[in-house]
Amino acid sequence: MTRCAITNRKIVSSEEHAARQALLDLARRWTQAGVDYLQLREKDLEAAEMVSLARRILAQLSGSGTRLLINGRLDVALAAGAHGVHLTSGEGELTPAHVRSIFPEAIVSVSCHTLDDVRRSLDADFLLFGPVFEKSVAGEHVAEGSGIELLRQACLTAGHVPVLALGGITAVNTNACLEAGAAGIAGIRLFL
Repeated sequence: MTRCAITNRKIVSSEEHAARQALLDLARRWTQAGVDYLQLREKDLEAAEMVSLARRILAQLSGSGTRLLINGRLDVALAAGAHGVHLTSGEGELTPAHVRSIFPEAIVSVSCHTLDDVRRSLDADFLLFGPVFEKSVAGEHVAEGSGIELLRQACLTAGHVPVLALGGITAVNTNACLEAGAAGIAGIRLFL
C-alpha cells in the first residue's frame, strides 16, 4: 500500500518557528514509518522559504525511500532538489507533460476530484482522488465525500495509473478504499 503524507504546519502549531520544527519532526517520523511520499503543501510561504524548508526536509529523508513532492511549485522543486511535484487537475493548470519537459526525472502526482479530472491526468505517475469521505475539521463540515463507488470508478478509469484515496481517510476505512481499487492512501491528518 502506497502512503502519501501531506503537510500543513498550521495544524501542528500556531507559532511559526514551532510549526516548522514540528514539521521537520513529522518528516523524520514519517520517513521512519516508511511513508512513500511526503507532499510539502505550505502554499502561503514565499519561494525562498519553501526552498529552505524543502531542503531541511530532504535532509530528514536522506537515505530513506521517502520521496519529497512540492505542491504546485515546479520552481521550488527544482531549486530545492525535490523528487517531484504535486499538481491540481484543473484546466489551464500546470500539466505533467509540461513539468517533465523542464524536469524530466520528476515524480508527478495530480489531485483529481472527478472522473474527467482523472481522464485529463493519465500521464501522471499517480493520482490522489477525493475527497472520498466527508471531511470535518474541528467538528465543522468542510467537504462532502464522493464515496467508495466513485473511487472505484476513478481507479478503473485510471487504468495502469495508481490512485491514492484522499479525504476523510482513517484506519477504519482504509481497507474499503483498497478493496475499491486504490493503490494506497493520502492525507494531512491521517498521518499525524
